[in-house]
Amino acid sequence: MCDTCGCNITPGNEHLIRGDGKLARTADGWAAVTVLQGLLTENNHQAAHNREYFDQHGVLTLNLMSSPGAGKTSLLEATIDALGGRLKIAVIEGDLETQNDAVRIRAKGVPAVQIATGSACHLDAHMVHEALHGLDLEGLDILFIENVGNLVCPASFDLGQHRNVALISVPEGDDKPAKYPVMFLAADLVLCTKSDLLPLLPEFDPRRAEGYLRNLASSAPFQTLSTRGAGQLRPWLAWLEVELAARRQVGRTTRPAIQSDGSRLHTAGGPAASSVGEHGHVHHHHGDGHVHDHGHDHEHGHLQG
Repeated sequence: MCDTCGCNITPGNEHLIRGDGKLARTADGWAAVTVLQGLLTENNHQAAHNREYFDQHGVLTLNLMSSPGAGKTSLLEATIDALGGRLKIAVIEGDLETQNDAVRIRAKGVPAVQIATGSACHLDAHMVHEALHGLDLEGLDILFIENVGNLVCPASFDLGQHRNVALISVPEGDDKPAKYPVMFLAADLVLCTKSDLLPLLPEFDPRRAEGYLRNLASSAPFQTLSTRGAGQLRPWLAWLEVELAARRQVGRTTRPAIQSDGSRLHTAGGPAASSVGEHGHVHHHHGDGHVHDHGHDHEHGHLQG
């Protein structure tokens, strides 16, 4: 998980652990669970400010999550085509590198800010906050945040959004909710995308996919759709209209189904917990009781002093 691969440290929050940052030192000179919990606490604090900012502007903010290639950007393009004439939409794009997705969105005449996360496999609230400096929310109806393609880590980080939308595409297989429960438990809506491929992939059964979702005790709506073909997006567009109407109610806010279990996995350590010594070296504590010093590991994104 993120405590071993280092992706808890992102371009958005690294100021907290470097130099004189508020999490740069701990009382005992080590920073394992303490720092990781602190980063999540600071993330949640920033997310609350982001959500307050969205609420002040009456903007419905949605976090799109899926594995790479499930069709998030294609869904946004089709949604813009369907709603862009009467609703004002903006997009924050998250990828490790490139401006590719933001370029596609801008080609639709919609403002888009690209976040390049480097080695971080998810967006966090600090990165979204920085991206908001490049967006004018005045008069905006919907802000979509397209998270980094990853079915694990994005589910654990509140960005300030109002709802989480998780995508599962037909080519991926219908057992994804069973394999990645934290992600799908965090979903307020699940979209089964690329349904136009169902005739070519009969082994994918949407009913079975929804069954796996219900086995998690999730009551999130499950919609099967395609970005190709007239009328395929109607359930998704109707859901957006309902959420937008709710968002416009004065004084009302909503919170996504962020999973506390997912957050716990990012700090509990699992098989190998990481800690950081007073000189910024990362140590991994394994079940054998040994501590392995990996120093300043740039390649794997570990914390550096």
